[in-house]
Amino acid sequence: MEKRRYSRRRKQNRGILRGLGAVCILAAVLWFYGGSGENSAKDSDEGTPYSLQEIELKTKQETGQETAGQAESGGDADIGSAEGTGGNREEGSDRSAAARAEKTGREPGGSQGTGESADTKKPEITLVMVGDILLHTPVAESGRREDGSYDFTAVFDEMREEIAGADLALVNQEVIIGGEELGISGYPAFNAPYELGDALADAGFDVVLHATNHALDKGKKGILNCLAFWEERYPGMAVLGIHDSQEGQKEIYVYEQDGIRIAVLNYTYGTNGIPLPADMPYAVDMLERDRVAEDLDKAGELADFVVVCPHWGTEYTLEATKEQKDWALFFADNGADLILGTHPHVIEPIEWIKTSDGSRDVLVYYSLGNFVNWTSGTGAGVANRMVGGMAKVGIGWEEGEVVINSYEAEPVVCHVEQGFGGVRVYPLDSYTAKLAGQNEIVNQDADFSLEYCRSLAQEIFGSAWR
Repeated sequence: MEKRRYSRRRKQNRGILRGLGAVCILAAVLWFYGGSGENSAKDSDEGTPYSLQEIELKTKQETGQETAGQAESGGDADIGSAEGTGGNREEGSDRSAAARAEKTGREPGGSQGTGESADTKKPEITLVMVGDILLHTPVAESGRREDGSYDFTAVFDEMREEIAGADLALVNQEVIIGGEELGISGYPAFNAPYELGDALADAGFDVVLHATNHALDKGKKGILNCLAFWEERYPGMAVLGIHDSQEGQKEIYVYEQDGIRIAVLNYTYGTNGIPLPADMPYAVDMLERDRVAEDLDKAGELADFVVVCPHWGTEYTLEATKEQKDWALFFADNGADLILGTHPHVIEPIEWIKTSDGSRDVLVYYSLGNFVNWTSGTGAGVANRMVGGMAKVGIGWEEGEVVINSYEAEPVVCHVEQGFGGVRVYPLDSYTAKLAGQNEIVNQDADFSLEYCRSLAQEIFGSAWR
């Protein structure tokens, strides 16, 4: 789906900076047309002059306006996980960076290896996100080896190239990763082994979203174990939505690449009635309007583009609820540029919404559905839970604004069979009727078939599925 929508965040401090930038651009234009022989062409053997937009981009880069780590006035907010700057991943994400370089021809953090120079190709960040990772008991068993250890690599094998090939890959980790110490468990109080985290990192994800209704299934200890796992084993992984300190909750995660800064925020509607620990009221990021508005304001100061990932909605409902739409408008009015929703466990529509004043259009994916699950449910509608979506969004500069250049939804199918490695996710476009016939979910909902999956994806995603 090729569309271009402008993300115009008209903050006073940005207007001042852009005014100064305009003066710099004018000076650059005068200097350029003044006949400097050394820089009067893009390259000595091309002989083609820079366009006005390219002069603007080049001037920003040369004056440091778009350099890594530089932020506009952000009050007392910190930039969380600053290692997200393109290519500067710490140990634990090295395999993902190498996979991107190999599969996309792009050096981590660099421009696409197409033979074009950075000056002739506008930088663009490819962002992908997948929905809920649910560790129902059969899913956990599918990753258990004979020696009792776990390996969930197979789950992501069919999607690994697309995940690792993206510049910024997000995943909604529905269940807490508390390790075997707390007992591996499925519905209703989930807990996953650390090996699930290993599989997420190996697949190439960069950001793990933990603000879900199951975040407190194992209480305070589950939160602490999960955060310790990520910090010790994958320090370069951005972990959002849960915290072990008040200071950590105040941080705003910003990913930066090619002079484009993207902030990501993550919240949940609740935690299944489990209260926040009395001594850790900051443990889980909740959908509270004052807090969200404050975070969005800080994010808007620190970044050029703001993504909100809310855990919201009504389970198994194929349409967005009024509450979701009210929250989406609230996010948009407070500066969000892209909204990527989870929780309903089925896919929901994608649409552009206007801010209340009509000044901006904001893209909303109401629900990406399940990415991994093997529900114990039976009967009509269970088949819907096996179809998820991967959001794919291209984000880049256009006329001085960071905008959405392209977007789509790729339908995926969770394939489940008994045995080690029997659970794996396929792109719907490569799923076959034979595989659909072998998917054991057909024993729980006889309607499940390849045609059923395709019809559902077409009905919900429409033209966003290309």
